Amino acid sequence: MTPRESETMSIFSPALAARFDALVEKYPVKRSALIPMMLYAQDEIGYLSDAVIAEIADRLGLTELDVRNVASYYSMLRFKPAGRFNIQVCTNISCMLRGAYDLFDRFQEELGVGHKGITPDGVFSLEEVECIGACCWAPAIQVNYDFHDELAADSVPGILQQYRERAAANGGR
Repeated sequence: MTPRESETMSIFSPALAARFDALVEKYPVKRSALIPMMLYAQDEIGYLSDAVIAEIADRLGLTELDVRNVASYYSMLRFKPAGRFNIQVCTNISCMLRGAYDLFDRFQEELGVGHKGITPDGVFSLEEVECIGACCWAPAIQVNYDFHDELAADSVPGILQQYRERAAANGGR
């Protein structure tokens, strides 16, 4: 796909299509651009839809199955829409031993949703994940790209309020 074709045929914004073209040129092996492309695409579209996977596969000369196989390995990549703020609560051993399940329960209670649930207003989604790599600061969560660590269940309302304020400042979403 030439840069001109990607601008006119892409499901992505012209800026992101251009960024993808630059990424492909940056790496000696096209496949090396796969994870950054998936992350950027998810940031723009919200999740890795069938159309997103197809276009990324085409841009990199991969099969859609290749893209899905890599994407399915990473908990930060999603195949379904999520809320504006996706809350990932780590419940792996370090976090579990320091109260992660109490934290997860409190998020469920405050948001009124369970694992992989999305609040009715679309502002929050919640999921339990295996590991976010913050074992030394357990229990920890990740909200989109923000880490919060050494948490207690009592900290949940304040965290949610912080993101509600951010959503309100951005027109409700």
